[in-house]
Amino acid sequence: MSAQPAPQQVRRSRGDRQREAIVTAVRELLQERSFADLSVSTISERAGVARSGFYFYFDSKYAVLAAILADAGELLDELTHHFAPREPGETPAAFAKRMVGSAAAVYANDDPVLSACEVARYTDAQIREMMDDFYDSVIEKLITLLEQDPDARPISDDVPALVRTMAAVTTMTLTHDSTFVGRGQDPARAIDIVERLWLSAFWPDR
Repeated sequence: MSAQPAPQQVRRSRGDRQREAIVTAVRELLQERSFADLSVSTISERAGVARSGFYFYFDSKYAVLAAILADAGELLDELTHHFAPREPGETPAAFAKRMVGSAAAVYANDDPVLSACEVARYTDAQIREMMDDFYDSVIEKLITLLEQDPDARPISDDVPALVRTMAAVTTMTLTHDSTFVGRGQDPARAIDIVERLWLSAFWPDR
């Protein structure tokens, strides 16, 4: 006779599915409307859970957004091997391409969410705070990484400011902001420029 799963395991599995359904619902809804137009009722209905079920997992719609941003941070850590230094034999150009490519993969995975957050940050103080925390975490890791690179020759002695400026350019490009990418243009062109900018900013002689 096969063993039956313990009730606690069944509950946990069902709970995981409900939580994931809520997160997925927010991702989907942000492709249709702004974050300001989302309500707990709308999210719950799309997820197929009761409002009480929503509040069992999340305190508010902002908590769902925080969970998605945490997942994005974990994915970026994974893709960059936790912001590991350049590999033996890896050129600065290849390194810049890999790091920008990792960021691009994260934005592609969470494009509706991150794009919606970039729009909402100008009118929603809570989202602005969450996004600033997310970017500050990434920027701090980049500063440490680049300061430890033996071949880096940054164009400014103010490495934190240089990293933050480059990170902002990268973010606006990867969210396909028309100021950086252009209207109706292939984003790959702008991303190629971003890779070259990182290279020129930290390894100008390469």
